Amino acid sequence: MTPSLRAGALVLYKSQPALVASVGEKIDIRLPSGKDRRVRPKDVRLLHPGPLQSLAGLEPPQAALEEAWELLQGEQPDLAELAGLVYGDFTPASAWAAWQLLQDGLYFSGEPEAIRVHGADEVQALRAEREAREQEARAWEDFLARVGAGELQEADRKRLAEVERVALGASEHSRILTAFKVEASPEAAHRFLVRCGYWPPEFNPWPRRAGVALEPLEIGVPGLPEEERLDLTGLEAWAIDDVGNQDPDDAISLDGDYLWVHVADVAALVRPDGHIDQAARERVANLYLPERIHTMLPQGVTERLGLGLDEVSPALSIGMRLGEDGPCDIRIERTRVRVTRTTYDAVNARMQEAPFAAIARITDAFRARRLARHAARLDLPEASVRVVDGEIRIRPLPKTASRDMVTDAMLMAGEAVAIFAQAQDLAIPYAMQPEPEEIREPKTLSEMYAYRRLFKPSNTVLHPEPHFGLGLERYARSTSPLRRYADLLVHQQLRAFISGGRPLSREQMAERIAGIDANGARIRRAERQSNLHWKLVWLQRHPDWEGEALVAALEERKAVLVIPELAMEVKVRLHDRFALDAPVRLKLREVDLTTQDAWFRVLPTP
Repeated sequence: MTPSLRAGALVLYKSQPALVASVGEKIDIRLPSGKDRRVRPKDVRLLHPGPLQSLAGLEPPQAALEEAWELLQGEQPDLAELAGLVYGDFTPASAWAAWQLLQDGLYFSGEPEAIRVHGADEVQALRAEREAREQEARAWEDFLARVGAGELQEADRKRLAEVERVALGASEHSRILTAFKVEASPEAAHRFLVRCGYWPPEFNPWPRRAGVALEPLEIGVPGLPEEERLDLTGLEAWAIDDVGNQDPDDAISLDGDYLWVHVADVAALVRPDGHIDQAARERVANLYLPERIHTMLPQGVTERLGLGLDEVSPALSIGMRLGEDGPCDIRIERTRVRVTRTTYDAVNARMQEAPFAAIARITDAFRARRLARHAARLDLPEASVRVVDGEIRIRPLPKTASRDMVTDAMLMAGEAVAIFAQAQDLAIPYAMQPEPEEIREPKTLSEMYAYRRLFKPSNTVLHPEPHFGLGLERYARSTSPLRRYADLLVHQQLRAFISGGRPLSREQMAERIAGIDANGARIRRAERQSNLHWKLVWLQRHPDWEGEALVAALEERKAVLVIPELAMEVKVRLHDRFALDAPVRLKLREVDLTTQDAWFRVLPTP
């Protein structure tokens, strides 16, 4: 028991005043709340011996704070001296008030037995610091008020960048979200940013969330070198693409039974390890978003090398015949070609005319050979999604004879390049795909949908291996060097070889292809989620939408439906009326852009 501690004393208990009611082995105290508590002597600190009748008598007395502080300069008073000088007397009320001055810390600090008196400079600095904190607190509250009201100022956007990082999956914490009691998840942050006006309602976050490059490439493009080229301008050459294509990088010609696939000669401008090459290596491929295209190469490369953009175009041309075992009589040449640009729809109307009928006979035979090797032909719905001046245009892509012809011509060129590179022991990136555990021959949409789920991803490798999905023993992507870095690597190696230069070694090639598959997966994810985003926005703009879907799969509680006109998969609650491949009529109920969900009501069958 402390001798100076007695009933009626004022003590400090857990930073609050307490009145000692009785003293024994333990001490009974009364708190400002009116509750009594029994504590140990070491749990309290004596501020004044009393007597104090009630804690209600601790009203702060009149103070002469500034005068006392000036008089105490250079001194080290105790609590009693401080209370007496500031408040005129040492009483329980003045002792409690003096203790609070110590806790405030502006003029005085330290312990009751040895109080430190702050100098004028220190007080001035502390006061300025407090004013700054108060101003910051007021600014924070004003900021929260503007965010809550959706009335943002330009300076607020910088502050909200922390929420954007959460919405893009780059951070898991945000003081702002905590202040509004909002979960720090990408979906919740997305809704928050739209609600407060930081993002427009239709903002597409998926490319940035996938971590793909969106900054424009600003690298100078060199001129074409002076070199000999085989003149093929006498042959008709056709660059066949979808409407609106901006990077024509392949074309086809026929010379008797000899098929030429002309490819933009990108490696003539983009040399290994140059600035453009390094930028392309980081990006891996073009990013095709409905709202815009982000290219892996500077725009100037396409402007100089796109086939058909000038009257005569430089090309790296792959020539071949189709033999019993695939492409043969393979030639790879630097060429000049005269290319006519056209569309799949325009050529499809001329498939019975020359030269398309003759080209199709070759590509049909090549396709039959692939299908005999169990190549997968999955005719699932596809659609082009574009955003032009704010308008969303969704156009189904039908399977046409012209599209099949061009696809197989490009695959034939890819196989020819793989055969050529293997024969010359030339290190290039090959594309391979393992065989699935079960080989099927799907006929219906549901069978194709189920078969696709069995497929294993394709990989980029240094040695030729079979590509199951294409039905090819060896294959190298080589017809899109404006759009894919793997194709550009192939072109750099082919060009070095046919020019008598020094191709990259297998070790150098391994370094260059190390990130292709991982980065390519990010690009495909960004494209897939962006396409779905704008399809959902389109549905949002058509709240009364009704349409037909086909049942693609029946799961335990849900059915997977495919909407052909949108090439979109949706899930609805399982219904006993559902049968695989059967049509179902749907009506839109709700769309959530943040989670990429859409809910539909199944309409009765007419």
